[in-house]
Amino acid sequence: MPKTTWPIRMSSRSSTAALAAVAGAAAVVAVRAARREEFKLRGRTVLVTGGSRGLGLALARETAAQGARVAICGRDLDALDRAESALARIAADVIAVECDVGDRAAVRAMIADVTRRLGPVDMLINNAGVIEVGPAETMKVEDYEEAMATNFWGILYPTLEVIPQMRERRSGRIVNITSIGGKLGIPHLLPYSASKFAAVGFSQGLRAELAGEGVKVVTVVPGLMRTGSPRNAIFRGRHRAEYAWFSIADSFPGLTVGAEEAARRIIAGARRGDAEVLFPLTARVAAVLNALAPDLTAGLVGLAGRLLPDPPAGDTGRRQGKESRSWLSPSWLTRLGDRAARRYNQMAPAEAP
Repeated sequence: MPKTTWPIRMSSRSSTAALAAVAGAAAVVAVRAARREEFKLRGRTVLVTGGSRGLGLALARETAAQGARVAICGRDLDALDRAESALARIAADVIAVECDVGDRAAVRAMIADVTRRLGPVDMLINNAGVIEVGPAETMKVEDYEEAMATNFWGILYPTLEVIPQMRERRSGRIVNITSIGGKLGIPHLLPYSASKFAAVGFSQGLRAELAGEGVKVVTVVPGLMRTGSPRNAIFRGRHRAEYAWFSIADSFPGLTVGAEEAARRIIAGARRGDAEVLFPLTARVAAVLNALAPDLTAGLVGLAGRLLPDPPAGDTGRRQGKESRSWLSPSWLTRLGDRAARRYNQMAPAEAP
């Protein structure tokens, strides 16, 4: 009579179920342990690059409210002074340092100054960024170089300066503000997208390199946020038309998230040490769709690109958003973004309507 194998099969299935249960329990324990180890900000030093306005200022406010010693840096001295005064009403230890994050020597001096005045950097938030908007035909090599200087080298240089001190303490957070434009190429934003793709790759790879050393690298991938940034963005091509669509999109309810909400999500994810903080829902859907159906996504993005302004016949130069006003922008369609520009220091008081 042949030997039955049924009991053995049952035993194998039981073992598999038992292993799955153990793995599940271990995962729950790991998540709970991670939550217990959440990075507290009270009494720690946080450096926010590009912290004088927009999302950077919102992040500085959030960390200050949580008891951190806050340093911000930027290139606009007047904006830095206004931001420092506003932050000083929230936290006792606040400093503002003039710095171009695309200049390695300037970054080295800035980090040394912050460390001397506030102590070693516990959390670095690489937020400084520039945006160039316009058709690919209108972009110059200099536009790509400028985008890379701030959006990529401006992440690399501060990071290289703080890694040694964080490694020595076996503690720290490096938070890199990238963009959904670093996971999905966006028409009329090619220099920006190219530099953000570089930032995403560096950030993800660095997290793996520093795993086990007590230093967590967090890649932040936001979609559209109401920070008032279009006002200071650079536009090429048909400036007024480009500024109109960009500022309207930046204000559209449902597609965008407010700067304060964005800052809360980012700091919560940074404290937990999340690998990635991706928001809002529109950005999450876009990232998933691009991963699962790249051809379909490319078709949809191409269709959207055909709705954007055509390039002009000749070179019209570069203009800031505030120099590209039209009957569409500012208007009731951009009121949320205009309100954010005033709230987040995107304009001097004399420029406010």
